[in-house]
Amino acid sequence: MAVIGARGRPRALVLRALGLGDLLTAVPALRALRHGLPGHWITLATPAWLAPLVQLADAVDDLTPTAGLEAVPAGGPPDLAVNLHGRGPQSLLALRGTGARRILSHRHPDFPGLAGPTWDDDLHEVTRWCRLVEWAGLPTDPSDLRLTAPGVEPAVAGAVVLHPGAAAPARRWPADRFAAVGRELARRGHRVVVTGSAAERSLGEEVAQAAGLPPAAVLSGALDLTSLAALVSAASLVLCGDTGVGHLASAYGIPSVLLFGPTPPARWGPPPGPHTVLWAGRRGDPHALVVDPGLLAIGVADVLSVLDQAATSGADVRWDRADTSVGCPR
Repeated sequence: MAVIGARGRPRALVLRALGLGDLLTAVPALRALRHGLPGHWITLATPAWLAPLVQLADAVDDLTPTAGLEAVPAGGPPDLAVNLHGRGPQSLLALRGTGARRILSHRHPDFPGLAGPTWDDDLHEVTRWCRLVEWAGLPTDPSDLRLTAPGVEPAVAGAVVLHPGAAAPARRWPADRFAAVGRELARRGHRVVVTGSAAERSLGEEVAQAAGLPPAAVLSGALDLTSLAALVSAASLVLCGDTGVGHLASAYGIPSVLLFGPTPPARWGPPPGPHTVLWAGRRGDPHALVVDPGLLAIGVADVLSVLDQAATSGADVRWDRADTSVGCPR
C-alpha cells in the first residue's frame, strides 16, 4: 500500500537530484504538479544543499536529501513517482526501487511497460519537463520561473555580478576576459563584484586583481545559497556563462549577459526578457576538460558591444532591450 503523507494525503515523490540550474529549470514543472495534484503531499528528492532555493520556489511540501541515484529515499512507497531527473535507465531504476504505485517518466526501451512521451534531445530543458507533466494531463506555464524574495539583505545592492566559474572547464570563459570586462565596467563607475564557490576563490581573486578591483569585491566562497540569491536579486546586471547563476538572474528578472559555448542556448538559454545570449553557433562537449572553441570565439569586444548597446553611461546600468537571440519557448 502506498504511503500516506501529511494530513492523510497520498504522497508524490519527484526526482531531480542534480544542480542549481537543473533545479531552477524544473520550477515550472514542479509548480504544475503542485497545482495539478492538490490532494497530494509532494516531496522533492534533490541534494540537501539546494534546500534554500527549494523553499524560495514554494512548489513542493518537503525535501528528501538525495545525493545520487544509488538509493533514492522515499519514506515508504509513494502513490506517484515523477522522473524529472533524466531519461533513464538509472533514474527509472531508482524510482522503481521506491515501490511507487505509479511512475510518470519518459519512455525507455528497458521499461517496455512504462507509458510516457518520447525523449527529444533538442527540447529546451524547461519545455522538456513541462511536456512530461502535460502528458499526464496537467497544464503548465513554462514562463513561471520566478522565485520569492530571499528575505535577507544582499551583501551588495545594485552591483554588476561577474561569475567566471562553471562546473566544467568547457563552459568557463577565460578569466582574463572577465577581468577586462570588469575593468571597463569599473572605469565607467559601476560597482563590480565577483562570485563563485569556495573552490573558485582563487579564480575570483585572479579576475578581481587583473580587473583592478579591491579584495572586498571577491565574494567567491563567502556567500551561502540564500545570500547568493539575495545578491543576484538585487544586482543591476549578471555576466556569466551557461551556469546556475544565470538561471538565478532569470528567476528574479535581473538583466543578464550569458556566454554560451558547447551547448546551444535553445536548450538551456534564458526566457524572453532583459537577457542577452552570446553564442558562436557551435556545439561541443559541455563536460570537456578544456574551454570550448565556440566559447573562445566570443571576445571581450563582443561583450562590451552588447553593454554599449544596452547600458546608459553613468553609475547605473539600465537594461530595457528584450532578448533578441534565443529563449525558452512560452
